[in-house]
Amino acid sequence: MDFLLFPIDLLTDALRAIGISPTTFQFMLVNAILGLSIYVTLYTGMFSLANAGFMAIGAYSGVLITQNLDMPLFVGIIGGMLAAGIVAVPIGLPVLRLKDIYLAIATIGFGEVVRIFALNFDELASSIKGEDVQLFYGAQGIKRIPKITETWHLVLAIALIGYFLVRINRSRFGRAMAAIRQDEEAAANMGIDVVRIKNIIFIISAMIAGLAGVMNAHLTRIITPGDFGFDRAVNILAFAVLGGTTTWVGPIVGGLVLGGLPEVLRVLRDFRQIVNGAVLLAVIIFLPGGLINPAGWAAALRNVRGGDDEALLIGGGKQNEAS
Repeated sequence: MDFLLFPIDLLTDALRAIGISPTTFQFMLVNAILGLSIYVTLYTGMFSLANAGFMAIGAYSGVLITQNLDMPLFVGIIGGMLAAGIVAVPIGLPVLRLKDIYLAIATIGFGEVVRIFALNFDELASSIKGEDVQLFYGAQGIKRIPKITETWHLVLAIALIGYFLVRINRSRFGRAMAAIRQDEEAAANMGIDVVRIKNIIFIISAMIAGLAGVMNAHLTRIITPGDFGFDRAVNILAFAVLGGTTTWVGPIVGGLVLGGLPEVLRVLRDFRQIVNGAVLLAVIIFLPGGLINPAGWAAALRNVRGGDDEALLIGGGKQNEAS
């Protein structure tokens, strides 16, 4: 992996110069993976906020595999992704019949169910088994997780997911995804199996979120049910909103920016979150398509130039009136 390690070392050195540590960069990369997890559902026209729940499933499953079974990280990653994907099958079949805000509310509810399940699992299992069970450790969470996620693991994961998404977008399946996003009824009338495609995408999204959960758990060294609440779901959505969903690169940029901006603005102390929110709000207002959206930038530049031209015309008119 030397071809990855050398440029990564150069990049981490450059980021350290602006106040971003290698550990912060790793969490930024986790955010990028989470942004990709919600990108695939948004690209298909599904406003799903279930990714925090699937991230929790991946995190807990992966940690139990690596910590309790003493398996290597890649086995934990496979287990976490499979667990998230398997859970997504029965959840997606009824939930994906909903649309827009109703789908968002239902998937938020799913995330809360996962969080509460992790919070109360040990107590429930103990009452059923008749003896003390300590697996998820309730609100205290699982501690002393080995920190074995490395930067090149995350970079390689993003590269592989990106390649996978590029291949999908250029395929017949990707064209069906775009057709469903534009008009679900028209896509169904054209012979596209809307239910099957939406469920496959939901499973793919869940597995990517599960991957992020496993890697994040082996960075933080502790996971608690509170790590996967509503705030996490909103943050994942913000990665896609900031970066844009016209291309898979957008959520990566959004995750990196929102992950690194608080560290860059650390000198502002208590005001850095205000500035962070102001940046997100400015992008929503002036670049509604996100940072990675050439059409949005062109429209913004036209608006600026139009304002300058209008000011010149007004100024010229006043000069003519004065003369």
